[in-house]
Amino acid sequence: MTLKTQIQDDMKTAMKARETERLAAIRLLMAAMKQKEVDERIELDDAGIIAVIDKMLKQRRDSVTQYEAAQRMDLADKERFEMTVLTGYLPQPLSDAEIDAMIEQAVTDSGAASLADMGKVMGLLKPHMAGRADMSAVSARIKTRLGR
Repeated sequence: MTLKTQIQDDMKTAMKARETERLAAIRLLMAAMKQKEVDERIELDDAGIIAVIDKMLKQRRDSVTQYEAAQRMDLADKERFEMTVLTGYLPQPLSDAEIDAMIEQAVTDSGAASLADMGKVMGLLKPHMAGRADMSAVSARIKTRLGR
């Protein structure tokens, strides 16, 4: 079953169970997917859907930070709930050891020797880590590794 089919089935299930918050979060995801398909005139595959979910999760994390700073816990809780729904569609996250091993492999494969080569390493890693690791944390690890 494709990820898109799973999301559509989950939307139907949420409708039947009258889970309004879950349904709203899934509808937001479906709308973002549809918008991406219309804008780029493509049919999203699983990797494209994961990229959309990643973008939405990043937006939610930023919103939670801003809502907490403004003492709006009700809105922050709503965003956190949407994040839990969205993360349910992501593949199994990578462990720290797996991330470190992939970084070492990418550094070796690209021949990176300094921070100037960071783009090469990120280019190799991004397709394999999308949706499975926080890319900003991975970027920090690469900087540390290349800065040695």
